[in-house]
Amino acid sequence: MPTNSGRVLLAYSGGLDTSCILAWLIEQGYEVYAFMADVGQEEDFAAAERKALKVGAKKFFLEDMKREFVNELIYPAVQANCIYENVYLLGTSLARPVIARGMIAVADREGCDFVSHGCTGKGNDQVRFELAFYGLKPDIKVIAPWRIPEFYHRFAGRKDLLAYAAEKSIPVAQTTAKPWSTDENLFHISYEAGILEDPNTTPPVDMWKLTTSPENAPQTPEQITIEFKAGLPVKVVVPDSSKTHTDPVDIFLALNTLGRKHGIGRIDIVENRFIGVKSRGCYESPGATILRAAHIDLEGLTLDRNVRALRDQFVTIEFSKILYNGHFFTPEREFITAAIPASQRTVNGVVKLKLYKGNVIIEGRESSEGLYDEQQASMDELGGFEPSDTTGFIAIESIRIKKWAQANIAKGQAGVAPKDVYGSRI
Repeated sequence: MPTNSGRVLLAYSGGLDTSCILAWLIEQGYEVYAFMADVGQEEDFAAAERKALKVGAKKFFLEDMKREFVNELIYPAVQANCIYENVYLLGTSLARPVIARGMIAVADREGCDFVSHGCTGKGNDQVRFELAFYGLKPDIKVIAPWRIPEFYHRFAGRKDLLAYAAEKSIPVAQTTAKPWSTDENLFHISYEAGILEDPNTTPPVDMWKLTTSPENAPQTPEQITIEFKAGLPVKVVVPDSSKTHTDPVDIFLALNTLGRKHGIGRIDIVENRFIGVKSRGCYESPGATILRAAHIDLEGLTLDRNVRALRDQFVTIEFSKILYNGHFFTPEREFITAAIPASQRTVNGVVKLKLYKGNVIIEGRESSEGLYDEQQASMDELGGFEPSDTTGFIAIESIRIKKWAQANIAKGQAGVAPKDVYGSRI
């Protein structure tokens, strides 16, 4: 626990935890400033400011970081097809470097001695925020109340926080209406804790905030096109509304609107947190799900096989882990992201999609840089391909396989081939 004096910049959400932490830090003797980043969450920022100041914050800072979030975090992740454990699109992880950078900028400008956050001591976000803080300002001091015994013994659970909020006249929402915690930004919303801690509890129908239930989504599918240049979306055309979107933030907002309407982007998983604890999380990532499907499809047409394999094996997997584990401001992240533009030079073209009841259906794609040769691939003409050449290809490929088979047969009994590890006869 740091010496209880000095100026603290608190990452403030306006919720129960950070409002109580704000009051507790003041109680400990700190001068507290509150910070919020607008990363596209649906939030009444004016109400949050009034609440922070009423609780006792000396100043309140709101930074609009949506454009930085899209250009510097979301789009590189789209180019790399980032995904964690084959399911999670990393919405919370992506926003943390942007929020941390905004906080450190304000902390520097306002002469803050400390930064603070309300992340739980069991979660990923404490790691993400603090590693980002240290990567931006190595000498910054961090106050993490949920890791301070004096704090977590006093507030053992939500009941204690509610009692403290009542004591300090801190207004809170009724907890029975929301028995889980959320994190929201332009990319997604997450749900965890509360009733969701039982991994076999089906999420209540009214929990999902962003997307229409696929059962209740429109009966009529909707066609759109997305144009990419160097792996980045530059145009979204929506014929049904006669609208065309070209601004990066506007593109993502438009795709979110479409995904929400058609029930796209819901997942419910048990994942492995960085610190080693498994957790159950539910997520909605409507626009991101559409964009990722379109980008992966266009790469099939335009990206060289070996480049794609190397990118998938190293950049996609490693960048996803870097984001999830909070290692954004690190040399390995600089190294990995430096490879992304080279892999995306040829990813140019247009993808046609159909959105229907939770599904993103690819209906076609075109590109002036496509590596697909219709005549060469055709079953109806040779197209410059000489089938007899494949005989030599197969002969060379079979050399090692024949040797392996001969060696295995030699080990077996006379006339009986040995079994492989799966019990099948060779």
